[in-house]
Amino acid sequence: MSEPWILAVDLGTGGPKTGAVTLSGELLAVAHRTVTTTFSDDGGAVQDPGDWWEGILQGVGEVLAHGVVAGDAVGVGITGQWGSTVPVGAGGEAVAPCLLWSDTRGRALAAKRLGGPISVVGYSPGNLVRWLRLTGGAPSPGGADPLGHHLHLASREPDVYARIETLLEPLDYLGMRFTGRRAATQASMILSWLTDNRPQRTGDRYAPTLVRRSGRDAAKLPELLPTGSVLGGMQKVVAAELGLPEGIPVVAGIPDLHTGYIGSGAVAPYAGHVTISTSSWIGCEVPFKRTDVLHQVASVPGLHAGSYLVANNHETAGVCLQWLRDSIVSTSGAEASGILGYAQLVTLAATAPVGSGGVLFTPWLNGERSPVDDRTLRAAFLNISMTTERSHLIRAVLEGVAFNARWLLDSVERFIKRPMPVLRILGGGAISDLWCQIHADILERRIERVAEPMYANLRGAALFASMSLGNIDLAGAAARVEVDGTFEPDPQARKIYAPMYAEYRRLYHRLHGVYARLNA
Repeated sequence: MSEPWILAVDLGTGGPKTGAVTLSGELLAVAHRTVTTTFSDDGGAVQDPGDWWEGILQGVGEVLAHGVVAGDAVGVGITGQWGSTVPVGAGGEAVAPCLLWSDTRGRALAAKRLGGPISVVGYSPGNLVRWLRLTGGAPSPGGADPLGHHLHLASREPDVYARIETLLEPLDYLGMRFTGRRAATQASMILSWLTDNRPQRTGDRYAPTLVRRSGRDAAKLPELLPTGSVLGGMQKVVAAELGLPEGIPVVAGIPDLHTGYIGSGAVAPYAGHVTISTSSWIGCEVPFKRTDVLHQVASVPGLHAGSYLVANNHETAGVCLQWLRDSIVSTSGAEASGILGYAQLVTLAATAPVGSGGVLFTPWLNGERSPVDDRTLRAAFLNISMTTERSHLIRAVLEGVAFNARWLLDSVERFIKRPMPVLRILGGGAISDLWCQIHADILERRIERVAEPMYANLRGAALFASMSLGNIDLAGAAARVEVDGTFEPDPQARKIYAPMYAEYRRLYHRLHGVYARLNA
């Protein structure tokens, strides 16, 4: 039986997911394509936007091949990574690779732009006060955001910069590919920190004083629209490529923080969610604009004027398991293809005892952003002995990501000035019962897993598009999210994890100087 559906696109760092989602939130079909990230020793981290679009084309074809009726598509919703930069030329083409949210090549330039003779956590007092008053946050002196990307391109790649007409977030680049319109929203532009985010402000225009302070070229900024705006109808040529109806409305994209909030179903004020994706965060809605500069936690514009979401980010979370699989535990012949699947890794981890025999893992493979902003941090296994087995290492990675989440949770709860006794969990890592239980035990919180957690953001994108098109409201969207598992903290596990977490908290202060010297 055919029914109306939304084409949802979730452009994660690992690659685009595409799905057909009914107006009631049911996933009819889903496709996932992976893309390659190219890292360089100077801090570069880039992807080819052409790979995203090709993955979306293939994904839509796969979705339709599952029997989804193309003519029933009624809209497009977009979500995914943010804080990245696509350099777009006059013809709408990407004139260079996308600089990802983890690209730090502009760090020295950003530090010079934001600092001064007197600096507070990397900012001159004037810059810090002005940015925090208007936006609740500020560009990073570490360079891993659109300001750092802009400065790097303008100063070090002038030939590329001269060909750039617009610098777009990946979400807005996809919106342009669908509709031809180069536009952004207050939500998609959060990490550029160029809009007035105070209560009662709509955020539908850039703040001239912040554009000047940042050194950004206003001519290369996209048109700014209110969050939830319809960009326009799908272009005829794109509809033909995808096999979808021409002119279906495309809603301007929003970050995965926002669709994770919707897709968690925890939309009441202070109701929290935690993700285990490539990166990780702990979020909730709050009724205030506030910033914790020391711990890189802030409340940023939510889905409507006057609403805010708590924002923070662990740089590497689920990707730690991928790194472990590809670099450490996979073999060249002992197992079938030599590459262990994630299910096999988790099965092995389950054979290790709680606490991994005392082995600790710090998941700082690419530095850290919250609750400390330190780009020189690196990962480590500690307390390995002759009795340490592969299963201990795998479980230690799962536990290390959860210890880092607990470290962040402590900061978030101080930030919102109350405990979060229940957390919804989502993201690809939440598929694992073991990892969910480890989070419950280490965070000492009840964990509720949303159904199909790997596609929570995809569902959130579709539900937001449906909200923007007037089909449902936020409460109606949350009601469409189901929970398929609950994990309670184990008091026996706490006896082991509590002292290990105390040691984990000491590691940053003991090791950050070593990493700063080694990675100067």
